[in-house]
Amino acid sequence: MEFLSQPLARRRSVPVKVGPVTVGGDAPVAVQSMTNTDTADIEATVAQVAALARAGSELVRITVDRDEAAAAVPHIRDRLMLKNIDVPLIGDFHYIGHKLLADHPACAEALAKYRINPGNVGFKAKKDKQFSQIIEMAMRYDKPVRIGVNWGSLDQELLTRLMDENAASPAPLEARAVMREAIIQSGLLSGARAEDLGLGRDKIILSAKVSNVQDLIGVYCDLAGRCDYALHLGLTEAGMGSKGIVASSASMGILLQQGIGDTIRISLTPEPGGDRTREVQVAQELLQTMGFRAFVPVVAACPGCGRTTSTVFQELAQDIEGHIRDSMPAWREQYPGVEALTVAVMGCIVNGPGESKHANIGISLPGTGETPAAPIFVDGEKVATLRGPNIADDFKDMVLDYIEKRYGQGSGYAAQKVSADVA
Repeated sequence: MEFLSQPLARRRSVPVKVGPVTVGGDAPVAVQSMTNTDTADIEATVAQVAALARAGSELVRITVDRDEAAAAVPHIRDRLMLKNIDVPLIGDFHYIGHKLLADHPACAEALAKYRINPGNVGFKAKKDKQFSQIIEMAMRYDKPVRIGVNWGSLDQELLTRLMDENAASPAPLEARAVMREAIIQSGLLSGARAEDLGLGRDKIILSAKVSNVQDLIGVYCDLAGRCDYALHLGLTEAGMGSKGIVASSASMGILLQQGIGDTIRISLTPEPGGDRTREVQVAQELLQTMGFRAFVPVVAACPGCGRTTSTVFQELAQDIEGHIRDSMPAWREQYPGVEALTVAVMGCIVNGPGESKHANIGISLPGTGETPAAPIFVDGEKVATLRGPNIADDFKDMVLDYIEKRYGQGSGYAAQKVSADVA
């Protein structure tokens, strides 16, 4: 068996501009999220979009389900701009999107992209007319669209036709396979119809969301081989907590490794009162741990064992990781390139020194029965040994000092980074 040490070559897709963000082509895989506020509540929606953007969401989708929501969209956009938050807003339309866009031109203009669900854009004789109206609005305002198929709201006419054809076949497929084909065809047929109406391929993104891991992998592998549209990945209704994280990471990790996917969303059900930005953090961690992008410095920490009965290393790793994530919105501007930093916080002498040498800066804390001393390694070299009750605080100060010296505006690294960005 041959094992892959690198991801397969990225599937070549047509790039799509969504405001200042490019999705597809050679652009990095973009992270997006969605609000769960009532869009008509301007203050709450602005606050959540701002939080998602500050957490690193590069596109944010909002529900546009009625007149009050559509009327609120331009005000939400304007208030975000006053906060210097230029994140593209995506309008999520179901059932009456054609009417809302026509009745609220300011909304149509303010949104950076429209999301259409071919399963409920219209029914029977009205389907093509209402789909066409949204596409025509997209062309009028020069907006891209995501044609988002979801198996929970799949086009029943298409599914019934494919099921009937399959039943009459001499070698019928399983119902699940027909369902997958219906999902794929719904997206491809809708994309082709949008092109027939005059919308360019550089304005179309497809998604085909299901809630089962193996189905998601199968659908997207097939879809990717049958078109060059940019693809949005997401496991719909992924669930809550670790279940949602594991299911999303398992399915999308496999697809990303195969070069499939241009933008992703981790659709987590938040805990009651939970932080909506968690889905952004998980998406970033998925892309970063797979080596596709760097968003925040990585803190490596051992899992602990009988040698590490002290909780000092756990608390220190948690403190540093929390401080880094909280500081990143400011650090991105203050310390260019800091997202590539690696920090090691180890709990005993077994792997501590070696892991610390691999990091930019690392500490090997004393384990049970070890000498109460903590060697510090910077870029592979031992530079100090910390002792006493303030080891944790002293190391945090050393991490911040390292960041300032390496990534501060006066550092050679920062100058090279700025020069490369300008070039």
